[in-house]
Amino acid sequence: MWLALVILGAIPQALLAAVIHGHVVGVSDGDTVKVLDASQGLHTVRLMGIDAPEKAQPYGQRSKQSLSDLVYQHHVSVEWSKEDKYGRVVGKIRLSDGMDVCLEQIKRGMAWHYKQYSKEQPVEDQITYATFETEAKKRKAGLWSDEAPTPPWLWRKQINRR
Repeated sequence: MWLALVILGAIPQALLAAVIHGHVVGVSDGDTVKVLDASQGLHTVRLMGIDAPEKAQPYGQRSKQSLSDLVYQHHVSVEWSKEDKYGRVVGKIRLSDGMDVCLEQIKRGMAWHYKQYSKEQPVEDQITYATFETEAKKRKAGLWSDEAPTPPWLWRKQINRR
């Protein structure tokens, strides 16, 4: 038993991931979608590695629209290995052409790289997401065109204090 735990601990998290194949039937905001699989199971999916502005925040609606333009009514695969405290699958969404939708939201300046949870990502994704966030900032893409964009995790704390 002990040896099995040691061996499992050495296996990269990505290798333990499950995959959902399905059709995006809803977009809740800039980092959450609904995916209907072939057996008609509906999955709420929180995009891994990113945090998008809340709908009431500046760029919240634009971020939602960007994600909708990318995935709504498209076939996707969701690589995942956990659910969050709300029961949502947390995963990386890919289009049929292989595009990493989470990364694309960062490139467009429609989401932050969610560094608080980056340890859950493969190291390659941690580096790539951080690099493209820096590039989006330099280009003043999307939310980075704002003088002082407020990260959603701070915005949520401010709202909860009120």
